[in-house]
Amino acid sequence: MTRAAPLRVGIVAGESSGDQLGAALIAALRQRVPQLQCFGVAGPKMIADGCEAWAGAEELAVMGLTEVLPHLPRILRLRAALIRRFLTEPPDVFVGIDAPTFNVGVAKRLKERGIPTVQYVAPQVWAWRQGRARKIGRACDLVLCLLPFETAFYSRHGVHAAFVGHPLADQIPLEVDRAAARAALGLDDAATVLALLPGSRVGEIERLAADFLAAAAWLAERRPGLTFIAPMATARARETFERKQAEVPAAPPILLVEGRAQQALAACDAAIVASGTATLETLLSRRPMVVAYRLGALTAFLLRRLRLVKVPYFSQPNLLVGRRLVPELFQEQVSGAALGEALLGRLSDHGYLRELDQAFLEVHETLRGGAAARAAEAILGLLRERESKRRPA
Repeated sequence: MTRAAPLRVGIVAGESSGDQLGAALIAALRQRVPQLQCFGVAGPKMIADGCEAWAGAEELAVMGLTEVLPHLPRILRLRAALIRRFLTEPPDVFVGIDAPTFNVGVAKRLKERGIPTVQYVAPQVWAWRQGRARKIGRACDLVLCLLPFETAFYSRHGVHAAFVGHPLADQIPLEVDRAAARAALGLDDAATVLALLPGSRVGEIERLAADFLAAAAWLAERRPGLTFIAPMATARARETFERKQAEVPAAPPILLVEGRAQQALAACDAAIVASGTATLETLLSRRPMVVAYRLGALTAFLLRRLRLVKVPYFSQPNLLVGRRLVPELFQEQVSGAALGEALLGRLSDHGYLRELDQAFLEVHETLRGGAAARAAEAILGLLRERESKRRPA
């Protein structure tokens, strides 16, 4: 795409996973448009790739229906301030990365002022609150989908959507090097290694860490000699986990590492994982897992009472393979014994492990194929289409 002036891209990315997607997108855009200016809400990786941060991505790291309420005034002030600044310094295109509740509101206001708007990471309204699809379509000129089944759903609701694949599928090789990962982490090559991933948000760790630690204790009692590793997304996440660890005296020794989740998953034999992006990383590493999901009690009550959930599974691996291949435990089902038992039975089931390995490889191949490049091309294609419509016939 040839431009006389720099391409100005407004970006709002939520938390660490959005930061990764944003950094890869910025790099892909810059390959195509060297004169690139990016600004908005950014994490450290986006900042390192040249994005001007008006606010930090961690400010949007809040999940749940009721859990967001204490943070709502701050979040609304941030959104109002961003909208004012984007309208004062208008970008050529706005890209909201994940954080759909926040970003769709920003996109709506900017689109009303004629700014092209893109939502990168399709909001999972196919899982619950499906009626929001049309609202998203009115706010966004383009929705970029990471998962292949999402485009058909959005198209049925009249939303312009494109499947671009998942950047994690490009980052993680089809065959991960377990020996190299263990050597880098100082783990015994012959050990049975279990990874604990209780989430990247402090709130998730508060809700799940005690049960993950209890599961480690349960497993260690029944399988002496197991090695445990727990990658932490941030220093604050590590502090929260260590505090929880002190409350579970029976927990075995656990190697804590920061920011090395993919390496830990490559090194491990199996994992206990909080529902979210880490389950996809575990799938792409082709490791067996148990998935846990716990929300605040009121949020969980509302989801059940109002029957908001519209899909048979909540974990990405099961959604992507189309069947309940990995155990998933929700809310009160989550306990140390339940997590440990679900995992232990599968560690020695060779038929199950072969089935899982083949299914996960097929998903990896489907999601792989230059997601950041596809996303960049789709965004630039939207801008070219807008420019062609403005030209006189």
